[in-house]
Amino acid sequence: MHAQTLFGLLSAAATASALSGSGRSTRYWDCCKTSCAWSGKAAVNQPVTTCDNNNNPVTNANAPSGCDGGLRLRVRQQLALGRQRQAESATCCACFKITFTSGPVSGKTMVVQSTNTGGDLGSNQFDLMMPGGGVGLFDGCTRQYGRALPGAQYGGISSRSECASFPAQLKAGCEWRFDWFQNADNPNFNFEQVQCPSEIVARSNCRRNDDASFPAFNP
Repeated sequence: MHAQTLFGLLSAAATASALSGSGRSTRYWDCCKTSCAWSGKAAVNQPVTTCDNNNNPVTNANAPSGCDGGLRLRVRQQLALGRQRQAESATCCACFKITFTSGPVSGKTMVVQSTNTGGDLGSNQFDLMMPGGGVGLFDGCTRQYGRALPGAQYGGISSRSECASFPAQLKAGCEWRFDWFQNADNPNFNFEQVQCPSEIVARSNCRRNDDASFPAFNP
């Protein structure tokens, strides 16, 4: 892997042709089941895999989210996800190469996979999923872990040392924000749709049926 490249998870949108453009990022971590974990959202090999509160994969894609009073479910990953408000049928499990253009991560590249949608997001806004980024509109973490995660509802924590108080499963992702991501505050970026690398699919277990029609990612 190139030193300046990170594989992660994102949710974003696509049309019949590869999307590209510029956008802005935000961050969150709400412990809720993501939209693309439900069945029937898009033409994919299978929905995004989720786990229960004991880290056991949930085989029923239609199991309710912990944020809706059902099982406590979360996406099986600890890197970064994001989302962009667009049609789910075109974006669920699509992958995007994003190159940051502002802040301390300017020049760094991530590859992210679309796993969620957000009605509160603007055009080309990618909401990157990172532990300690704030729960945002929904808080499934209190039910997941029996206590609220540290930090503000929006924006989350402000220092790496606060990651020490996080549940063990979330510490690495929390520390990533202050290490590779350098605690960047909602940096801007350029993006283009690419084929999903195997590293991402190994986490989400989801690949679009049209994935091979997009350009391969080259670090």
